[in-house]
Amino acid sequence: MDREEMIERFAAFLRNYADDSGSEVYINKLKDLLTVIPKRSLTIDWTHLNSYDPELAEELLNNPEEAIAAAEDAIQIVLREPPIEKREEFKVHARFYNLPKTLLVKELGSEHINRFIQVEGIVTRVSEVKPFVQRAVFICKDCGNEMIRLQKPYENLIKPARCDACGSRNVDLDVEKSRFINFQSFRLQDRPESLKGGQMPRFVDAILLDDMVDSALPGDRVLISGILRVILEQKDKRPIFKKVLEVNHIEQLSKEIEELDISPEDEQKIRELARRKDVIETIVDSIAPAIWGMKDVKMGIALALFGGVQRLLPDGTKLRGESHVLLVGDPGVAKSQLLRYVANLAPRAIYTSGKSSSAAGLTAAAVRDELTGSWVLEAGVLVLADGGFAMIDEFDKMSDRDRSAIHEALEQQTISISKAGITATLNARTTVIAAANPKYGRFNRHKSLPEQLDLPPTLLSRFDLIFLLLDEPDEKLDSSIAEHILKVRRGEAEAVTPKIPYDLLKKYIAYARKNIHPVLSREAMEEIKRYYVRMRKGFRRSGEEEGVQPIPITARQLEALIRLSEAHARMRLSETVTREDARAAIRLVEDMIRKIAVDEEGTLDVSILEVGTSSRKINKIDRLVSIVKALEDEGEYGAPVDRILEEAAKQGINKAEARRLLEELSAQSRIYEPRAGFYRVLG
Repeated sequence: MDREEMIERFAAFLRNYADDSGSEVYINKLKDLLTVIPKRSLTIDWTHLNSYDPELAEELLNNPEEAIAAAEDAIQIVLREPPIEKREEFKVHARFYNLPKTLLVKELGSEHINRFIQVEGIVTRVSEVKPFVQRAVFICKDCGNEMIRLQKPYENLIKPARCDACGSRNVDLDVEKSRFINFQSFRLQDRPESLKGGQMPRFVDAILLDDMVDSALPGDRVLISGILRVILEQKDKRPIFKKVLEVNHIEQLSKEIEELDISPEDEQKIRELARRKDVIETIVDSIAPAIWGMKDVKMGIALALFGGVQRLLPDGTKLRGESHVLLVGDPGVAKSQLLRYVANLAPRAIYTSGKSSSAAGLTAAAVRDELTGSWVLEAGVLVLADGGFAMIDEFDKMSDRDRSAIHEALEQQTISISKAGITATLNARTTVIAAANPKYGRFNRHKSLPEQLDLPPTLLSRFDLIFLLLDEPDEKLDSSIAEHILKVRRGEAEAVTPKIPYDLLKKYIAYARKNIHPVLSREAMEEIKRYYVRMRKGFRRSGEEEGVQPIPITARQLEALIRLSEAHARMRLSETVTREDARAAIRLVEDMIRKIAVDEEGTLDVSILEVGTSSRKINKIDRLVSIVKALEDEGEYGAPVDRILEEAAKQGINKAEARRLLEELSAQSRIYEPRAGFYRVLG
């Protein structure tokens, strides 16, 4: 098919293609471009072209460069004709989408070179916008002859070796007369969920031109149509080429988890399942059936999978809907196994181990772009899992620098980066499910959780649910676990078959997250409010103890209760959060507080989670510092230990505890020993 024929056929398509109601689709789109939409791109649905002129649609796929140029010429012809009749120059790009086949990045091969293809993937890095010389005008310095060279964005600059007229080598680019357009490169990578275990994600560099720049951010899932080009790798003398995608059209895939295809039959099954009275127990039992028991833990994970509802308030404040879960426990209680299972079950999840992840790997790294040589941001796990789940194993093995990078992602749902001259904020609306081991291998019931976990309290308090998984000998329990593991090993169907088929549960979660947005009922609000007020009221002291008061629950737990109640309603596909949903959330949160936020005297005190130390201990430490300060002048070298212990005993701190607190204060450099047996307050 020659160029003239293609132009005529494209012009006929643009003039005549009408939808079912008889309106001229592309004539109207062109009118909108001139009046309503300040863009220079006409988007054309390939299926429309195929239904109107199948031969032309096929030509576009096999000979895209010629076909796209012909389509753009046809647009100019149609613009100058009635009913539009635009006289002045107005350049419009032809952008084609909705191609018959969608490829993954790993499927791109030599057979696709110079073909028009559609690729789906995730954007991992984006370069800055730079000018690209599309029509370069070179001028001979000796005779003034002008030479025009059209440039390709994926090739080196094409420059005349000598003047066409006089043969002089004194040739320079005239920037004034040349035509520049915006250029941006980005890297497209396979979506994490499209990879099988052990597969390396493949990537391809892509080029955006003109009005398409800045249409994608790191972490975005996109559908791209474009021409696959090849360029010779500069550093390589071998005949091996690098793939580059020249983008024609880019479409953002939704950030939600709706990438799973849910057919009407699936929807019917999902609705039937939701009508069951025992739907919640069935869902919980279907999570990791090969792991025996752990009902509460599986319930907590199920609530995190369904999640609460994110809300944007009129003043611009965002309330997060994601509930983060932390599993802490002895070795061999199947924490990692549980995380692995959930990583496969969640509709969009990335699994990583804290020991092998750096701060940049979790958030974002600044790297040099091979195509342009400039610094670009490369998205890490929490950004790639935006709108999904990040499973972090060995959470306690990360360095402090790496862990601090997660703080912002857990609460604000964003990641702020300032690296290599780039300052940016990336979205990380991610649910984090993490697993950690106690500092000394096994959990000691006589010590508080923050003392035994190598995690800062500020990070602990970001988790809505923290589960303690203890390995305690119990003849009846051990017998059941051993029997279950042996059945699993023998491959007995009842031991490993979930009550809800794996694929259906995955679709159920995706469907609920996309379509169900529960609202708190008056009864649920009353239930949560009553619990919150009752808990705080019961612990308000009437001046019997000076200093910091123990607080059993704070507004942070109140927010967690709301999120978990919404998730519980979502599990039933209910648009209303009932009193029962609120009670289920309260039971889980209260269980957690009673297990991990109890001080030395058995009083509930959430300061243990929020600050890392109970209110009683904070008061004792303050009293001890005051005693040291008061006794500093008694001895030549400071306050003698015997006198400190004597005064401490009068104020209700026994000798053993006082000695331990003195050692802690010394380790924190709040007090120091000028000489053995004497203490002074620092500063």
